[in-house]
Amino acid sequence: MDLQWRDGASALRFSAYVERLTRALGHADRVAPFQAYCVGLMLPGQRKSVEPIAARIEPARVGAAHQSLHNFVAQEAWDDGAVLAAVRDMVLPAMQAQAPIRAWIIDDTGMPKKGRHSVGVGRQYCGQVGKQENCQVAVSLSVATNQASLPVAFRLYLPEAWADDPERRAKAGIPEEIAFQTKPQIALAQIRAAIAADVPRGVVVMDAGYGADGELRAGITELGLAYVAGVQSSVSVWPPGTTPLAPKPWSGRGRPPKLIRRSADHKPVSARDLAKMLPAQAWQTVTWREGTKMSLTSRFAAVRVRPGHRDYWRAQPWPEEWLLMEWPEGETEPAQYWLSTLPEAIPVSELVDTAKLRWRIERDYQELKQELGLGHYEGRGWRGFHHHATLCIAAYGFLVQERAALPPSGPDSPALVTPRALSQAPRPRGSTAAL
Repeated sequence: MDLQWRDGASALRFSAYVERLTRALGHADRVAPFQAYCVGLMLPGQRKSVEPIAARIEPARVGAAHQSLHNFVAQEAWDDGAVLAAVRDMVLPAMQAQAPIRAWIIDDTGMPKKGRHSVGVGRQYCGQVGKQENCQVAVSLSVATNQASLPVAFRLYLPEAWADDPERRAKAGIPEEIAFQTKPQIALAQIRAAIAADVPRGVVVMDAGYGADGELRAGITELGLAYVAGVQSSVSVWPPGTTPLAPKPWSGRGRPPKLIRRSADHKPVSARDLAKMLPAQAWQTVTWREGTKMSLTSRFAAVRVRPGHRDYWRAQPWPEEWLLMEWPEGETEPAQYWLSTLPEAIPVSELVDTAKLRWRIERDYQELKQELGLGHYEGRGWRGFHHHATLCIAAYGFLVQERAALPPSGPDSPALVTPRALSQAPRPRGSTAAL
């Protein structure tokens, strides 16, 4: 494979990057297909599945290249976690040289699919199309600074219909230890693993798809991390200065009551109702980031509340935390809500800035899908799905590392590899217009 790099320095850095990552692969014969696949992902092209990559990097011997790459991605049992850890250990220091780690971002991404045989596929919400769709969904954890972010964990969500079907599990090669978990449970496991790996810590940031899960928020707090969690407008909170009622007085018989209470005229309110109770002076205009055309600005209010989530089963109220609300000028009601365990003394502007850091994951997924083909894998198995995603993240990690070394005025996404001329010989199925 004779790659044509735009400059020699990039080629040398890529070789050093790949050499360090290949130590995690376990066998020397995996180095060549690993490097070839990563380069194939970075080369221009509409499709980034195995066949088009083979035709792109080895136009004179497409069949042999396809067999080698397919075996490496779909069959060989190398450890995705070990490779992602190696990517993390190389790329995070480059990111930290620019700016400190600020956040751990939880999210998921959907990849539309046809048919029912690709592992984990089912009719579920797909963010890419904004509605219920036949798709695969994967949960990720990304580490972010103000300038960059990197996925450090990525796992397919397995719907119960798949988890409980021995025949489909066997055909897709799903490991025995993989049982059904909700997306928030997968995310919490990823956070635990990141803590165990001593990943530089940040505030956990998530949208309402995860923040609405009280067990996830409680689990993050138990792990010693702060969060800024999107929540729904219906989330129940005790307004500032109010708390649940004390346990009922003991009658002298049986065990003394321990559970806090609420009543018809003393109960929590929804976040939406609380927002509408606030006086006009509670709202302030905050600018959190410069967009491509204008500054991103909106109106926000932040108050200290106690969550009301099932507190009637508790002996003590939930601790106070922030309720942050965004109510854009001219709208009839607030647009977004967050709960946060960041310190009480934090300025509202910093609270807003942290909540809005979640936009970085949108950029990650945009580049991983549009530039590196995250959703292009055409195999059906568990191993191949995760190997392809790991290789996409490895290629993305190199681009993040290269970008971190650029001056602020430099190009945002350098083109590093020049594609070779393609052979005029007949190409395999799926690799014609898709190149």
